[in-house]
Amino acid sequence: MKYTRISNRTALGWWSLLALFGLSAEAVAAQEKPNVVLIYIDDLGYGDLGCYGCTDIPTPNIDRLAKEGVRCEASYITNPPCCPSRCSLMMGQYGQRFGKYGMSRGLPIPEDRPTLARFLRDHGYVTGQIGKWDIGTKQQGPLNSGFTEVAKIPPQKKYTEEELADASKEVRKQLTKKKGVSKYFCVNKDGTTVWLTDYDGDSMVDFINRHKSERIFLYWSPAAVHSSNSEVPDRLMDRTRAEGIRRKLAGGIVAVDDQVGKLLRVLHEHELRDNTLIIFTSDNGPNLGEHGTATPYTGGKGQGTQKEGWVRVPTILSMPGVLPEGKTYDGLMANFDFYSTITSLTNRTSPEHCDGVDLFPYLSGERKGDAHEYLYWLNNQPDDAVRRHLIAVRWHDWRLYKKYEKDPWQLFDLRSDFREEHDIASKHPDVVKQMASQHTAWSKTLAPLGEIPKIRASQPIIPTGHGWAFAE
Repeated sequence: MKYTRISNRTALGWWSLLALFGLSAEAVAAQEKPNVVLIYIDDLGYGDLGCYGCTDIPTPNIDRLAKEGVRCEASYITNPPCCPSRCSLMMGQYGQRFGKYGMSRGLPIPEDRPTLARFLRDHGYVTGQIGKWDIGTKQQGPLNSGFTEVAKIPPQKKYTEEELADASKEVRKQLTKKKGVSKYFCVNKDGTTVWLTDYDGDSMVDFINRHKSERIFLYWSPAAVHSSNSEVPDRLMDRTRAEGIRRKLAGGIVAVDDQVGKLLRVLHEHELRDNTLIIFTSDNGPNLGEHGTATPYTGGKGQGTQKEGWVRVPTILSMPGVLPEGKTYDGLMANFDFYSTITSLTNRTSPEHCDGVDLFPYLSGERKGDAHEYLYWLNNQPDDAVRRHLIAVRWHDWRLYKKYEKDPWQLFDLRSDFREEHDIASKHPDVVKQMASQHTAWSKTLAPLGEIPKIRASQPIIPTGHGWAFAE
């Protein structure tokens, strides 16, 4: 089914016209409520997908998303790394709005404004979550944050002494730390061993099969491709042309691509593809230790966290017949825009707390330029890892940043110097002054540093076992 988004001014006319064809208000409302699948990969680099120029890792299904949608070239994570990134995504705003200035794992997400899942649930959607959570306190799991059902965490494979003895030195070292418990192999309900990413893909298919006649919001955030990828089987690595350490990471990315293929097939099977917005993106830049890459930019997870590659991520939005196909968008945007985009698409409105904007007018070409004139970073949690400190601003092609408040600003023109090799702050003091003053003004609107409460949870955030857990 294909449809066109309409303005409120023309809505009454359309309602009247549809009524002439005998369609009830309920039927019209159902057709106007598209499904949404939000895919949030862990540590996937800007340069590690075929549609972003990668040549040694085949990603045909993700590339297909790009061919059937819009590939975004300046999509940012303003609150890296994993935990703050996910909190910002689910709340639709800068994490600093609720006191999150670094990792601060366990800091509550605010209860006085809805998560994306809660907003959609309250507007008639069945909301499902699969995979990693890492949001809020131990009492703010997905079932307490707006998701109506959550895929249980399957039992992890336990290696026998014989299997450990036959494993490579790298795998044996990794598993010894965890007493032989696997990270990426799990045990299926029938007792067979399954690669966890494959298991997640089957859960996505199951969710859509069960709710194909309802309004769906599905959030899949796999453990892949977060390190360590030491257990990746040869069957995945051998499908790539990657070499050395990178082979492990490449195999993990191939597994993610396979699940995107499963998703597309089940949507087509139920004739839901044209009525489903798929957003595919990453929680932060690549793990440099596993030879992930942000090519053509530099930096990433580890020792490159002040560079562009840690915060610029691959992002694709695809909805055939509604969004353009095979287009690129190079305007500044951020992960908190997905909240505003999804709620504008599904309900023609977004909560007032959102920092994001509806991306559809920009992706369609209706509006030109950047979705945000400025984007800001302020990772300065005092007790956070030193490597993760970052103060930065993006404006047009300029990137201004420093590590600590006491440091001098560094300025780079990303159009001519995308590797950030030439600091030109001294040549453009007016640009530095303007961008720095904007950052100062923005920082004055933020909440103070949040305090992490001491909470003991009697139940796991996500139940273990097979199948699904349901909200009360």
